[in-house]
Amino acid sequence: MIEEKATVVDIDNDNVTVTSLIKSACGGCQQVDNCGSGQVAKAFPQKKLTLTLKSPLALELGDNVILGLNESALLQSAWQVYLWPLLGLIMASWFGQWLVINAILPHEIFAIIFGIIGGFSGFLLAKKQQIKIAMCEKLAPKILRREFQNIAITEITD
Repeated sequence: MIEEKATVVDIDNDNVTVTSLIKSACGGCQQVDNCGSGQVAKAFPQKKLTLTLKSPLALELGDNVILGLNESALLQSAWQVYLWPLLGLIMASWFGQWLVINAILPHEIFAIIFGIIGGFSGFLLAKKQQIKIAMCEKLAPKILRREFQNIAITEITD
C-alpha cells in the first residue's frame, strides 16, 4: 500500500472529505538551493488535493488520517496505459513495413499510417480497460486508519 497523510475537513454521514498537500519531488535533498528544479519548486505555492471518500471509521473534523492506494493496481494500470499503445505501434508498423517489403503496398507512408493506427488502437484498448468498474474501484484511495496522535500531558499527580 502506498500511504499518504491527510486531514479531515468535512463529514457528511459516512462521506468524509479529506485534504492533503501535494508535495513536489524536489526540495528534499541538500542541493535544493543550488538546483534549478529546487528553485522552481520553491517558487510555486503548495497545492492541496481534496477528496471525498466513504469511511466506516468514527472520525472528527481535524483528525489526521492515513490514505492508502493499492500499489499493485497502480502498477497494473501503468503497465496497460504505457504498453498497449507501444505494442500496437510496433506491431502495426512491422506489419505495414512487411506489406511494403512484399510489394503489397506501394509506399512506406502506408507503414507509418499503419503504425499510427496501431498506436491509437492500443490507446483505445488501454482506455477501455481503465474505465472498467473493477479497475476504478481498485485504484480508488481508501482511508486506512486514524493517525496516532500524541496526547500532551500537562500534569502528573500521584
